[in-house]
Amino acid sequence: MNNIIFETIEGKNIEQCRGLCDELMAFQKSKASIHAEWFDFMNFDTRMKKSYEEALRNQIVVAKHNDVPVGYVFSTIDNVDPAEKNSFPDWASIDENSLGFYPIWISLPQKIGCLNNLYLQNEYRGSGIGSKLFSIAMEWLEGFTDVNITFVYISNGNDAAYKFYLNRGFVYSHEVFGSFIKAAYKQKRS
Repeated sequence: MNNIIFETIEGKNIEQCRGLCDELMAFQKSKASIHAEWFDFMNFDTRMKKSYEEALRNQIVVAKHNDVPVGYVFSTIDNVDPAEKNSFPDWASIDENSLGFYPIWISLPQKIGCLNNLYLQNEYRGSGIGSKLFSIAMEWLEGFTDVNITFVYISNGNDAAYKFYLNRGFVYSHEVFGSFIKAAYKQKRS
């Protein structure tokens, strides 16, 4: 696809992702078969902006076509404390069988990478732009010598995204919040 540029953005420039992030939340809601109503609490301010501001390190790369954002990838590095192992957001229901973001097999504290969002508008899918965004994010995430594992969290019903990550070396980890989200991880190459 011609006229596509990839731009790393930061600070107040993340506002250009507002519309795309909100599109992603609507897309995830449309695919969800479990608790689709939970997406009503998720938007740019509650998901992306909050995570961006709280992360130890972060990176956002926007794909632009003729200078208009058409997709993005958002990644973070966080120092995860043991108390966060089974933390649940306010919108998630908790039962005795639910796991949080981190599996029981992981040792904490440690720095963990997270590929938080990768979104591309429908008309640009299948063009290789999503794969390029993914590669840029993984290169950044794997560039930290003190980060040995990266997680990605895929909303229920988004089987295409799950397959996308598995085809790129991620491995199933666990179900999050009673199968609302599927977690997958990738160990850093030695």
